[in-house]
Amino acid sequence: MSRLFALIRNKYVLAGLLFSVWMLFLDSNNLFIQYELRQEVRALEDGLRYYRTELEKTQKRLNELESDPKQLEKFARETYWMHRPGEEVLLVEPQDPDDSDTL
Repeated sequence: MSRLFALIRNKYVLAGLLFSVWMLFLDSNNLFIQYELRQEVRALEDGLRYYRTELEKTQKRLNELESDPKQLEKFARETYWMHRPGEEVLLVEPQDPDDSDTL
């Protein structure tokens, strides 16, 4: 017990302990904040991976639309309801299963 007390009374050990406590818990960049920042970086990297894959899919779809006029026409008709002159566009909405009294 006296060896432990003598070790704690050593000014270098005491300074090291105080410095460690300060850096781990009291500093503005303490251990807990570093953990939270690391989690945030991981989440941002996951988002970056997601958006890169979405960008690749979109680029592939764009290349398909630019190379095939039939695909471009289909896309324009389905997405923007475009039509040729003289054609009529009919929009059919699916019937709600809750609206059984309209039959």
